[in-house]
Order: sequence, then C-alpha cells, then structure tokens
Amino acid sequence: MEPAIHPRVQEIERRANIWIRRSQMCATDDEYRWITATHSVNFYARFAPFADDDRLLATALWVYWGFAFDDARCDNGPLSSRPDQFAILAGRVQRAVEAPSASDTRERLIPPLQKIVGTFRTLGSPVQVRRFALAHRAWLSGVVWQIGNEAAGTIPDLDEYLGMRLLAAGGEPTFAMLELANNAEIPAGELDSPPVRALTEMAILVAALDNDRHSAQKEAMRGHTGQNIYTVLMRHHRLSLAEALVSAAALRDRVLDRFLQLAARVRARASMELRTYLQGLGHGIRGNAEWGLRVPRYLSLGQVPDPLDSSTSLHWAESPTDPRAAPGVTPSIAWWWDENLA
Repeated sequence: MEPAIHPRVQEIERRANIWIRRSQMCATDDEYRWITATHSVNFYARFAPFADDDRLLATALWVYWGFAFDDARCDNGPLSSRPDQFAILAGRVQRAVEAPSASDTRERLIPPLQKIVGTFRTLGSPVQVRRFALAHRAWLSGVVWQIGNEAAGTIPDLDEYLGMRLLAAGGEPTFAMLELANNAEIPAGELDSPPVRALTEMAILVAALDNDRHSAQKEAMRGHTGQNIYTVLMRHHRLSLAEALVSAAALRDRVLDRFLQLAARVRARASMELRTYLQGLGHGIRGNAEWGLRVPRYLSLGQVPDPLDSSTSLHWAESPTDPRAAPGVTPSIAWWWDENLA
C-alpha cells in the first residue's frame, strides 16, 4: 500500500477552514482552532488522493464535523456518560441526515451536518447517499454502545470490544464516502458480498486499533482511561501495559495480513468501481496511520507544542509482529478467515 495524497490538499484545506468558520459549527475560537487542527482534509486526501476537488472538500467536511461531534457530544460533555440522553440526540442527528426537510435548531451541530449531506445529495447518486446514511446510523449505534459501557463502568471483553469498536470508530461512514469522493458507484452484488464486507470491516479495525495507539497518551492525560484495546487486554487477559502493546500490535498485523491476502484475490475479479474502492481501503489504512502519527490532535494537548517534527519521514516495519503474541481470534471477527470468502 503505497502512500498517496491529493496534490491540492493545502488549497482545499483553506476552503474547508473558511467553510467551518462560516458554518458556526464551532462555539468558540478555541474550539475552531482545535477542530481545524485535525487537518481532516489532509486525512481524507490520503483516502481519496485522486478525487475531484469539490468532492474531496465535501467528504472532508464531514470528517471535521465528525471530530467536532465526537469531542463535544461523545467523548466529553454531559452526554458522554448518559447513554439514554445520547441515544435521543443520536436519533435527532440521524433523522437530519436522512430527511432533507428535517429541522432541529436545538443542537448547533445539526444544521452544518445537514448542509454537508445536502452537498452529498448534489454530488452523489441516491444509492451512494443512502449507503452513507446507513453507515452513519451504524456509527451512532456504536457510540451508544460505547457510552453505555462507560456509564456502567464496564471494560468489555475482547470480543465485545472489537464488535463495538468496528461501529464506534466511525469507519463505516468514513469508508462509505469513498464512493462519493471518487464518483464510483459499486454494484450492490459486489459491495454487499461477504468478501467485500469482510475487507471493509478489516480496514476499519486496523485503522481503529492504530487510532487506539495514536490517542493513548492524549486519553491518559485527560483521564479517559476506560475502553481501549490496551485496557481490555490488561483487564481480561491479565497483561502488563508493555505486553498489551505487543499483543494489540500483533492482532492488528494479523488482521492486516488477512486483508492483503483477501484483497488480492477479490481484486482479480472485481469491476473497475470495486477496484477503485479496494484501492481506497488500502489508501485509508496507510493514510490514517500517516496522518495519526503527525496530527496535533494526537501529538499535543491544548497549547503544548508538537513533540515530533512532521517533516521527518516515518519508518515502517519490514515484517509483521510475531503472530504468537496476538490474542486468539474472537467470534466477532472469526468469519474473516472463512475459506469460502475467497
């Protein structure tokens, strides 16, 4: 999976920052600075490096919105420990995605979301927009699950955590936007086939486990020491933090190895649209890692300077972590290794 990024990322990011300021998505200047510091155009420009400028802008704006919503309503604030209240808000948010005529001015983040999805309707086909809406619903359902665990003080076991993280990580809508960004609608028989669903889920989980690693220091410093792959492995597998780091990396690498094997087989008989999508999954895995290792969201807190020089090159391992260090494959993901998928 070679690195790639859209050639006009800086210009599109400038347009995005103007849009965010005008949208009133951010309540304060500090919030505006924090959200724009996610560099979400840089993020999605790695997923869709060949996209039309306007399509990349529209899809990246949802990523900015997703970070704003996650920060204000999921990870922090009064709803972050109230699954009942968050579920009500999630329903209102989802209705705003699905109904062009929906109106909800009680939540400041809903009108900007409706504008973004309105642009999706202009740029994409009804099928593409509907697929995004369903993926958006899946994400919100996962966040309800996650907040429910937080409210109960529960550290789920590994199988439950992986099932929850596949939804709550936001990968479903992020990868669903590849069709919109690339203007390539995948035939339903291909996109909904078990092998392609498995590949999509594997890409989501690899990125989610990478994000657990990227955000570990930030969450620890903010006192968010609840659910992540490390606390799960430490609690239920009785590992030290150092052992959990190795075990989580081995699990991530095992999934990525299976992704590469299956993607090569599926690509051989895929339509052009599906090949574009599979390429996007690979770009997303690589791009998410590159972005996450450099973005201020994970490298700094508030006004703390970035500890890494973003101009330096990243170094990648030549081989996977020893698979013997990985925890056993759990029921939630075991079907990815089904021989019938190929």
